[in-house]
Amino acid sequence: QVQVVESGGGLVQPGGSLRLSCAVSGSMFTIYTMGWYRQAPGNQREFVADLTRGGTPDYADSVRGRFTIARDNAKNTVTLQMTSLKPEDTTIYYCKANTNFSEYWGRGTQVTVSS
Repeated sequence: QVQVVESGGGLVQPGGSLRLSCAVSGSMFTIYTMGWYRQAPGNQREFVADLTRGGTPDYADSVRGRFTIARDNAKNTVTLQMTSLKPEDTTIYYCKANTNFSEYWGRGTQVTVSS
């Protein structure tokens, strides 16, 4: 059974930084893409960033230049370093992992940007 577990959310002041982590375990197949999405209550889940195995990162316009995604292929982990955080970044962040056959989601971690 594949498990996707996020960690690292919390409360931070505007302009501050936070680092999210995600670990994927239990997959029999290669994890090709790992990424982050976010969803505020009442809104659709939106893309934040992702990174293919051996590829280049992709970012949403709203976070480009402020967030950095990185992964460890050997450990099936992905991180999201978030800097210059804004109140509008407040929401639940979800990790997603894709194999050739399936996609897997974590349960999410709350990020709150507030003074």
